[in-house]
Amino acid sequence: MEDTIFDKILRKEIPSDVVYEDDDVLAFRDINPQAPTHVVVIPKSKAAGFDRLQSLSPEVVGRYMQGVARAAEKLGLGEGYRVVFNVGRHGLQTVAYVHAHLLGGRMMGWPPG
Repeated sequence: MEDTIFDKILRKEIPSDVVYEDDDVLAFRDINPQAPTHVVVIPKSKAAGFDRLQSLSPEVVGRYMQGVARAAEKLGLGEGYRVVFNVGRHGLQTVAYVHAHLLGGRMMGWPPG
């Protein structure tokens, strides 16, 4: 797999505004926020996208999903939030590294796309 900006952020080669980190995930503020709170959450075990999560063990995927929820809790998003996974070209995935966008701090609209 190619090296991505998220690999570099994870290795601390590129600075980021980290809001949550544990043994399995890193969560940092998006540089182009689409909501008052917009955080990107990546697993520390790499997969190229949401559609590639099966390359990771069920335990790793479960810890990643739990980490997304812990990051939302730490950010105080108890009123509600959206978790978005962009997948592939039509889904506008721009980085080949699975990542969740946590969006909150305002009422979300529907339909989302």
